[in-house]
Amino acid sequence: MKRIRATPAAEPIQIEFEGKPVRAFAGESVAVALCASDVRVLSRSLKYHRPRSFFCLEGHCGACLMRIDGIPNLRACMESCRDGMQVEGQNAYPSPDLDMLGAVDWLFPKGMDHHTLMTGSRILNSVVNRMVRQLSGLGELPDRAATEIPEVRTAQPDVIVVGAGPAGLAAATAAAQAGAEVMLVDEHDRVGGSLLADPRADPADVRARGEAAASAGVRVLTGTTASAFYPEDDGGLLILALPGGLMRVRAKRYLYATGGYVVNRLFPNNDRPGVMAARAVGRLLVRYGVQPGARVCVVGDDDYARALTSALRDAHCDVIEVDQTEHLITGARGRDWVNGVEITAGGVKRREPCDLIAVSETPAPASDAPRHHGCDVVLDPARGGYAVRVDADGHTSVDNVLACGDVCGYVGPEAAAAAGARAGAAAAREAGR
Repeated sequence: MKRIRATPAAEPIQIEFEGKPVRAFAGESVAVALCASDVRVLSRSLKYHRPRSFFCLEGHCGACLMRIDGIPNLRACMESCRDGMQVEGQNAYPSPDLDMLGAVDWLFPKGMDHHTLMTGSRILNSVVNRMVRQLSGLGELPDRAATEIPEVRTAQPDVIVVGAGPAGLAAATAAAQAGAEVMLVDEHDRVGGSLLADPRADPADVRARGEAAASAGVRVLTGTTASAFYPEDDGGLLILALPGGLMRVRAKRYLYATGGYVVNRLFPNNDRPGVMAARAVGRLLVRYGVQPGARVCVVGDDDYARALTSALRDAHCDVIEVDQTEHLITGARGRDWVNGVEITAGGVKRREPCDLIAVSETPAPASDAPRHHGCDVVLDPARGGYAVRVDADGHTSVDNVLACGDVCGYVGPEAAAAAGARAGAAAAREAGR
């Protein structure tokens, strides 16, 4: 990977990875800064110590957990760089690049169940279990114990919109323009959602959508996760995790625009560093100005895959197209990073060298939060999986809960925005505005 343009108006800074200086820009994620500086292996998996880098670049896959400033298990793709930040890999000895404990993966190629190792002897089984506990796990305890209880705040908006992608921005703007007091929350550091990873999106248009929401009076909270809904507390509370604290929200209407999760395809070695979601590759190009590879294999033949292929070529990347109809991906080559791809066409298998594999697949509806809220879902494989069931205005099976966009089954950014505008207007109307 290499930078083809700097992040606009970003200050150059320096972080440290495993004691070595790494160039970065303020505000970009740790994962992007490391990979743009040719740090490929970020950590190791907790049991087999297989090499890990990011896959989704959206905080959902858990492949880039690292120790940052003495705190374990932080998602490197969700942590913004700060000057002097100390970053370390996890579950590796002596380092993520050269992990002696990776021998576990080689010794047990068909998998290991430590519960059945040395079971003929109680003493040996006890020793093996203690050894496995030392070799596995998710990092070590933080350097410093927490000394303060996080602040807990409360809010009672007319409408709360969860997710600030195309659907959520449109919903929040429509609800605010109808006179409702609206809160818009998103777990990322800026609004835009999938538009920030879409080569077809105009960055000026994405900024304009965010500005329209703010101008309409929407209260925007970024870096904020909707973590749980408790129906038994005060008539129902949505709990938000903010930087440095929590917020208890009781709204007249809850509107979920949580979009979809990127997913991988099934093929041998699909967990190798260098196998990424196509949307992660698009985010590298569109938001961060990073050329993801010199020779990229794009897997998929949907609209997004074709747009990404064009954008990669514009960034002077050599592209291999695998349409998954006449040409099928049947494996990835390489260990610490992919160095090739296996493709089968007409029953004939061939290998092509590449330094990145971008997998495009229909996103899976991010329906966890609305399901937790009690909303009915329906299995729709053609649109990604378990989608929230809604009517034309976004009403769910729960009286005061609405949903819109790809969480109701993948429809794409423009259709999601249209559905968001309808749902936002309905939410404001039913909230008494």
